[in-house]
Amino acid sequence: MTYEAMNYEHLKGGALKGFSDSQLELHFTLYKGYLAKLNEIEEKLTVENNTKPNYSFNEYSELKRREAVAFNGSFLHELYFENLGADATTAPDFQKAMDAQGGRDKILADLKATALGGPGWALLTRNRRDGRLHTYFVAEHHLGMPIDQDLLLVLDSWEHAFMVDFGIKRPDYINAFFDNVKWSEVSRRFSAATRHDQAKRQR
Repeated sequence: MTYEAMNYEHLKGGALKGFSDSQLELHFTLYKGYLAKLNEIEEKLTVENNTKPNYSFNEYSELKRREAVAFNGSFLHELYFENLGADATTAPDFQKAMDAQGGRDKILADLKATALGGPGWALLTRNRRDGRLHTYFVAEHHLGMPIDQDLLLVLDSWEHAFMVDFGIKRPDYINAFFDNVKWSEVSRRFSAATRHDQAKRQR
């Protein structure tokens, strides 16, 4: 299949506090570039010879090594853009989960500290193993990605996400990001994850 880019133009025009249209347009362009590379890799994998894989170098092996980069680079960006929109609507079940672990401020402080660890991605997740909220740092787009996680809030900590508007002030960008979180979307992801788990247990 061919992956098509989603349209996030509604985030422009002052919809996000502190984010210029120039910054957003640059970010949209980069996201579309990952999608284009993902489509290119997937197409090449359908015809590339896979009979001589090799750790040092082989065309098929290299495509497989980079496939996850393009895939995660594409869809982490979609999750990032979709959890932007500055609304404060938090579902009761998600609020209860946050309160049980010290509250929203504590969780966001931990997510900020995670994001300040370097360029990459900071993730707030629901861990399917223990049912609790966790924060994780993912380098590049695929290094350190933990399994069995429901991604709730995705924070792009790469410089391309903020350099136009914030220069090298990553902490200021992260604060602006928190001001623009679409909590109704984060809550929706949490509720969907818990419903899925409940249905799984009832089978």
